[in-house]
This record gives sequence, C-alpha cells and structure tokens, in this order.
Amino acid sequence: MSNANPEISVSSYYDAVANHYHEQYQREKLYDTSRGYPANYFRLQLLLNSFITKGVKRIIEVGVGEGTPLATLGKTGIDVWGFDISQEMVKKSKRTMQENNMNPDHIFWGDVQDPNTYVQALKGGLFDGLMAMGVMPHVENDDMVIKNMSTMIRPGGSVFIEFRNKLFSLFTFNRYTVDFILNDLLRDVSLEVRAMVAKDLESRLRIDIPPRLNTIPGSDAPGYDAILSKFHNPFEVVELFEKHDFEDIQLLWYHYHPAMPYLEEQLPELFRKEAVRLEHEPSHWRGYFLCSAFVVEAVKKGK
Repeated sequence: MSNANPEISVSSYYDAVANHYHEQYQREKLYDTSRGYPANYFRLQLLLNSFITKGVKRIIEVGVGEGTPLATLGKTGIDVWGFDISQEMVKKSKRTMQENNMNPDHIFWGDVQDPNTYVQALKGGLFDGLMAMGVMPHVENDDMVIKNMSTMIRPGGSVFIEFRNKLFSLFTFNRYTVDFILNDLLRDVSLEVRAMVAKDLESRLRIDIPPRLNTIPGSDAPGYDAILSKFHNPFEVVELFEKHDFEDIQLLWYHYHPAMPYLEEQLPELFRKEAVRLEHEPSHWRGYFLCSAFVVEAVKKGK
C-alpha cells in the first residue's frame, strides 16, 4: 500500500516533522478538530498501563521520536533509553530528557536494522522492556527487525510494538480498499478476474481518497506517502511474533473510526467525539476493522 520512492529516506520525513510531533500526545487537543486526531495519546495510555503493571525497571525505545513517551515512563522511576534514525528527533528527545531531569546521554542516533549502531546501550545488560512506535511501517525486512529487537530484551521481558492495520482498509471504502482486495485477498486470482473486480470496485468506491501526501503541506520535505509506509495484516503479525519465540501475544487496538474516514468532514465534531468514546470499547474484535493501528504486546520466552 505504499508507492514510496526508495531513494527518499525515512529520516528526512521525521526530521521535517520533529518540531510539532509532541502535539500528538496532548490531551487538550483531543476535541480540537482543526488538528489531526491525537491517536498517540491513546497509544501512550496503553503503553503506561502495560509497563507499570508489569513492573518494568529498564526499557529501550526504538524510534524514540521527540521523547514524550519515554519521558512519561521515566517519571515513574523506570531507567529509560532510546534511539532514532532522525537526527532532529534525537535532538528533540535529548532536550525532552533534560527538561524532565533525565539523562540525555541515554538518547542517541541508531538504526534498528544495524545492531552496530545501538550496541552501546547493551553494556548495562539486556532490557526488561522494549517499545517501538512508528517503526515497523518503515522497515524492509520485518523478520530481521523483530529478531534484532528480541536480542535487546531479557527472557521474560516485554515488547510493545506498533503496526498500521491493513484490515482497516475493508472499512475505508477508498483506494486502500481496492488495493487490499486486489493485491492481498485476490493476489493468486487470474489477471482477468482481478481486472473485472478492479473495474467494479472503482465504480463504487472513493478511489480518489485519501490524497497522496508526497510532500508535507507548506514544505518541500517528503510526505508520509513518499517514504516506505506499509500496512500489516494482524493475523500475519501474530505469526511473526510466534516465529521469533514470543508468547502471551496480545493485540491492543487504537485510533478508532466511528464511520468511513471520508465522512468525517460532514460531522467533524461528532465524528471526533465518537472516535474518542470508542477508544476503550471492550469487544476487541471490532478493532480489527475500525482501527487504523494496533500494538503488539508480547513476552520473550524463557526466564
């Protein structure tokens, strides 16, 4: 679901958005429809509940961003470390650590795809927990990255890793729906049948949306659609974690949608209110279709 240009680096996008990234965690922005939906606020709630309940003492964040989640965990007394491929995010995160009286030297530049860049953080031993937000959509080799993350935590330690939900495309009724049906559900069907399905879908669905964000509005910097930004099938993700010796695998859903996204502009305030209300809905299975993102919470096997 990504038409990314491989010559455009992921770090260039995150360098460009670093200054305003913290707004995604602000509670006071929840009902401000002039701004994007603060989904990360709810993701942070899930993270805090998980690690505090488990009594995690030492964690590392892959893709530390501007540092809000890590600083929030640090306030509970947890020893926090983190790295990022964006130099601007590293700078912002170091500043966030300093502002919260935490050690900025625990934040550094690193790439989870290259263990040589983060080995320094392992000198104090393996971590009790690892979190990775906004990382998996941007990596080429899922197997390698999950394996690398696993090597950073001790047996019995927990991971908290975010993914974009591919099944959400069945609810969006837009170009993502067409892409998922043709290239996932019907990928082994003959080209003639797929062409027939494509023609039918294109006459029924809003294939003109969402608009492709090839640049950040008001900037020449690459947009989210210009970089590798893939979706994941939650059923395949569970198998991925089982393959790499994780257990107690749970899918935690967030960023609910009370209607198809293209309808939001008709009732923006009510759409936002209903979205927030759904964030803690108890059924679990509705998240497979109503949520654009999910987190895998899992435990590394062994003691």
